[in-house]
Amino acid sequence: MKIKSKIMEKVDIFRSLKRISHEIIEKNKGTENLAILGIRRRGVPLGEIIHKEIEAEEKKKVASGILDITLYRDDLSTLADKPKVNSTEIDWNVNDMNIVLVDDVLYTGRTIRAALDEIMDYGRPRSIQVAVLIDRGHRELPIMADYVGKIIPTKSNEVIEVKTDETDGEWAVWIAEKTKK
Repeated sequence: MKIKSKIMEKVDIFRSLKRISHEIIEKNKGTENLAILGIRRRGVPLGEIIHKEIEAEEKKKVASGILDITLYRDDLSTLADKPKVNSTEIDWNVNDMNIVLVDDVLYTGRTIRAALDEIMDYGRPRSIQVAVLIDRGHRELPIMADYVGKIIPTKSNEVIEVKTDETDGEWAVWIAEKTKK
């Protein structure tokens, strides 16, 4: 991979997440029956920031959790012989909830499709919305985000790398180019 440029720094990321948080409150007319679910890996810290921002703004508790979609992926057999499966953490009833899925990058739509499948195994939410930091295009499935931090049109040989303090020791968004082998 060849790093091309830094697209967002910490301040840009947090500004986008704050805006997304306010858009979520506005669209849902508050926080009643609202839940934030971060998709493992980098959707989790982004979801936590959105969750904290919404609770601080509305001064009300909001359900939150973590979704591990590993077993719901349609490419599971190509990942590894023994893919690492982490736990999904949903300690509230999903029925009749307005759930906001949070992920770092929306690309083909397959991650969100897997997340939808998993959530439906837990019950029947009132609605499922999608919040992403970056929408890079190239959809393979008819899935779109309700809330987007930044739209970055990419070439097929480019990759968006979202870095979080929790997983990478820094907050940044980079665009990189796949190098030929």
